[in-house]
Amino acid sequence: MTRLFISLCFFIVSLPALAQTEPAPAEEAAAEVRIPLTPFMERYMLDELKALRSEMARFQIHVTDEVVQKELAVADKAISYANVTVTYFFYLLAGAASVLAIVGWQSLRELKKTAREYAETEMKKITSTYEHKLKQIERELQRKTKVIAENYREIERFQEIHGLWLRASQEQSPQAKIDIYDQILDIKPGDLDALTHKADAALMMNERQWALSLCNRVLQVDQQNAHALYQRACAHAGVGNEDQALSDLELAVQSNVHLRSVAADDEEFDPLRQHPRFIELTSDSSDHSGGESES
Repeated sequence: MTRLFISLCFFIVSLPALAQTEPAPAEEAAAEVRIPLTPFMERYMLDELKALRSEMARFQIHVTDEVVQKELAVADKAISYANVTVTYFFYLLAGAASVLAIVGWQSLRELKKTAREYAETEMKKITSTYEHKLKQIERELQRKTKVIAENYREIERFQEIHGLWLRASQEQSPQAKIDIYDQILDIKPGDLDALTHKADAALMMNERQWALSLCNRVLQVDQQNAHALYQRACAHAGVGNEDQALSDLELAVQSNVHLRSVAADDEEFDPLRQHPRFIELTSDSSDHSGGESES
């Protein structure tokens, strides 16, 4: 029926086109055919169209019903699976509770106690290890802090002593120099350079016995100290001990050759100017230099 209706509609739609087309040369003599649309045909077409719409409506309802049924089936299966899962989970919990009830809470308590004791033992070991390491680090830090503090104090002492040496080099009065050297000795007791320079200042004040005492203190510590030997030679020459003066001067010159020229011009050795040994000690360098210039 549907095919017949569609064919009829196609024929009706194509009638105006057929009416407008020109007749073929072979058919010019044929009369033009026109089919009138009767009320019966119109009624038939309307009935067919109504039947088609009703069929489409029924088909849509049928499809909707099938989709709903499918969805209901899926929802039913999901609810069934959820119900089974919850049931199995409940059975699992019930089984676990039964096992706990059989084993007893005392065993669980003992297990908990054992785990706690093991954890506490391990924590004590770790804590003691780190405490030992921290104590070592603390001792090392204290030692380094002490060394740094000592070095800082030593630097301060060095700077203070350096300043005092600069002041002593600028002073012209021997007594002022001695006062500064005493300050250096207060900061650094037993400083050999301060003692020898103090002996030099004592010689400038004609305090030869004092100078001898200071030089002896230096030579007790450093027997080869050329400066102390030279100052003691000056002191011995001033008090008339020629042999001791010449012996100390010879040792001083052996340690420091430049003291030859210094002794040759030093007023402290005026009592020994004509002594052959003094002349020999102070003239060897000049003779040697003269020989080199001649060569």
